[in-house]
Amino acid sequence: MAENNDFDDLLAANADFASDFAYGGFDGIAQAGVAIVTCMDSRIDPLGMIGLKPGDAKIFRNPGGRVTEAAMEALVLGAHLLNVSRILVVPHTRCAVASNSEADLRKRVEESAGVDASWQPIHVIDDQVRALKEDVHKVLSHPLIPDTVKVAGFIYDVDSGLLKREA
Repeated sequence: MAENNDFDDLLAANADFASDFAYGGFDGIAQAGVAIVTCMDSRIDPLGMIGLKPGDAKIFRNPGGRVTEAAMEALVLGAHLLNVSRILVVPHTRCAVASNSEADLRKRVEESAGVDASWQPIHVIDDQVRALKEDVHKVLSHPLIPDTVKVAGFIYDVDSGLLKREA
């Protein structure tokens, strides 16, 4: 169990953040009509990389920035209930799940955890551009994503900050 003070630094930062909180009262829709599926990598600022601010977009993050079942659920809800009219699927360069084998990542987890991790799925990507094109097609062909929703796939370069359209 966590000590009572394990999160004090974060709670202090939150109190500072809340002292002049400007986002209260938002209705929860994507004001700019954008949804982004991207990786959990901390080098990615999903809003900043496309010039948006809080309240403008729906953001779904997971290892590799894949369009998983949960991501698709978010996109369907976004398209029908949250004003989403454009979807960006954005994996990135130097991604751990796109540059390591499942065996290598599982071994690193096992070494860190000190226990067997053979049962833990780790979904690696052997061809990032192919996977991105498959994910974009998955969204475009989904029966609950309206034809009016625009969908594109980009690779985010973590060293330059630039997006490159691939799908």
